[in-house]
Amino acid sequence: MDKLFATLPDLEPGWVWLTGAGPGDPGLLTLLAVKALSSADVIVYDALVDKSILDLARPGAVLEYAGKRGGKPSAKQPDISLRLVQLAREGKRVLRLKGGDPFVFGRGGEEALTLVDHGIPFRIVPGISAGIGGLAYAGIPVTHRDCNAAVAFVTGHDATGEIPDSVDWASLAKGAPVIVLYMALKHIERIAERLMAAGRAGSEPVAVIAKATTADQRVLETTLARAAADVAEAGVEPPAMVVVGEVVRLRAAMDWLGAIGGKRLTPDPLGKRQHDQTG
Repeated sequence: MDKLFATLPDLEPGWVWLTGAGPGDPGLLTLLAVKALSSADVIVYDALVDKSILDLARPGAVLEYAGKRGGKPSAKQPDISLRLVQLAREGKRVLRLKGGDPFVFGRGGEEALTLVDHGIPFRIVPGISAGIGGLAYAGIPVTHRDCNAAVAFVTGHDATGEIPDSVDWASLAKGAPVIVLYMALKHIERIAERLMAAGRAGSEPVAVIAKATTADQRVLETTLARAAADVAEAGVEPPAMVVVGEVVRLRAAMDWLGAIGGKRLTPDPLGKRQHDQTG
């Protein structure tokens, strides 16, 4: 491993690495993320970075919380971006650590543009987005050839905290067989209503995955019509992903974490499996 790490680029003084920490499980970190954790002077991390990941920081590294959570007092984005500039100008090796991937609803683009404006060198280190990794840990494939040839990743709220008006919900409902929603729990009832009004069936399967890939992961299976009521009844809290589509049915066969715990899986829950596997 040391030999492999030696081939990777170093986080240099005065640089900022905008890095994805993945959805929570430290085993899903990239090698570059691990190297940055082991060498950074300052780690500026957000609310979705699991503590087990921060525990990998080198001794003596300064941890600065810059979390943004809906409905709670949060650091302002311009202040976070300028803090990265300040730290880099002080000659620090700066790791900006963000849950999931910094460029998937993570505002990493805004931070990168601020660094460019101030002449700060930086590197982008992608991470596994919760919309992919979280679903995989729930046993739900983002795509499956018997279900969908397209998937849409959508934010459940805009900068004001409301359902984004920039999303054409009617077109989304008609054009995306599978919809993966980030930060949508607060508005799940209204989002479901918009999708059903545009033609999606109330019986369509939905899964809500809370605290994905962590030891506290919870998965609620429901339907579009029942989603809001079932979320309230189950007391599901954010952070959570919501996935709408027939791929949710495949969890009966692919819940590998459940199988480790003794759950019996159901082969071919769609009843469509091809006997000819040559394709």
